[in-house]
Amino acid sequence: MSTAPVHQISRATGRSRAGLAVPIALLALASLLFAGCAPAVIGAGTAAVAASSTDKGLSTSVSDNLIATKLNDKFVQNDSSLVVDVDVSVNNAAVLMTGKVKTPEEKVLATKLAWEVRGVREVVNELQVTDKSSIKDVAKDLAASAQLRGRLIADSDISSLNFSIDVVNGTVYLSGIAADAEEMNRVVGHARDLRFAQQVVNYITLREDLRD
Repeated sequence: MSTAPVHQISRATGRSRAGLAVPIALLALASLLFAGCAPAVIGAGTAAVAASSTDKGLSTSVSDNLIATKLNDKFVQNDSSLVVDVDVSVNNAAVLMTGKVKTPEEKVLATKLAWEVRGVREVVNELQVTDKSSIKDVAKDLAASAQLRGRLIADSDISSLNFSIDVVNGTVYLSGIAADAEEMNRVVGHARDLRFAQQVVNYITLREDLRD
């Protein structure tokens, strides 16, 4: 079974890795031509190139690439170090961020910017923070984040995948897309009820609001 292509912003370059499929297909085409298999090759080569862009539909591939490009632009405009430090993969409008950033604030900012891009339906932030000197109690923050995620999943009136949670020194940062004000208020309410939550910062956007 073929795997859906994933559009990526590679660290420092920002170029899509999906384009590697084309040169590979061309090399295979040249190899078979020299072997005297030209008639069969034309179909095989065309299929290989087409598969690289149509496994999940051309429109979806273009949308993922556009999301990755817009997010890269937001990184440049808000904190250029994110372009170098963060690897972004977009697959079917789901954004995965990996890599290492210096501060918790940079990690929170990356999540917030990803949700601001139109079309994004999920954000998974796996960024590691290298400078942890400003983080007072990691265990409490992790416990609060896990507890809140559990509450969102258990609440049938909330689409939990549409929200991201970051907890730093007892401050809960919420971001994502709410269907309406009622859903947003439910998410914020759960966050405020957390035992270790000292403050809740709400970056949630309503679905009707315009995004870039």
